[in-house]
Amino acid sequence: MAYWLMKSEPDDVGIDHLQAAPQRHFVWTGVRNYQARNFMRDQMQPGDLLLFWHSSCPEPGIAGIAEVVAAAHDDPSQFDPASPYFDPKSHPDKPRWQCVDVRFVRKTRLVSPAELRQHDALQDMTVLARGNRLSITPVTPEQWAYLQEHVF
Repeated sequence: MAYWLMKSEPDDVGIDHLQAAPQRHFVWTGVRNYQARNFMRDQMQPGDLLLFWHSSCPEPGIAGIAEVVAAAHDDPSQFDPASPYFDPKSHPDKPRWQCVDVRFVRKTRLVSPAELRQHDALQDMTVLARGNRLSITPVTPEQWAYLQEHVF
């Protein structure tokens, strides 16, 4: 099992959307960064757990926990001209973008980046690195365990 942090804008898909439909599989579409895509394509597996991060909002931070429930597959939004994530260079015979499906596990209290920085054990979290803008980042087992024991 691996651990991840995945960012989403809460007005688009937030932890409350997942909580409202706990059995639903949410397709994590719209990732248009090759490194983040490669994490999904090459490393994420069903059963992996993730920190659900609210981003691009007044109060960003960890808002809950979700689980990967389907391995990487073609991101359908890349082929949809009506989607903001449409990629005219992608073709069904040669897709460029992948996505995974996730489902709700539990909501947590909102944990801000400022609060995370107060914990020495979390200083190396990729999400806290200066200039990091990746929407998907790995979380070490030690960071995951520390969060479960000391933060949530």
